[in-house]
Amino acid sequence: MKKLLLLAALAAAGYVLYTKYLQDRDERDLWAEVTDTLDD
Repeated sequence: MKKLLLLAALAAAGYVLYTKYLQDRDERDLWAEVTDTLDD
């Protein structure tokens, strides 16, 4: 039972870290698009 709880806790932590990573990546992409110099 303890192994199952540990696995569930690790899965939850992994999910939280992954969604945080995706949000940070999306924000960096947005800032790169906004602050990119315009090519004429």
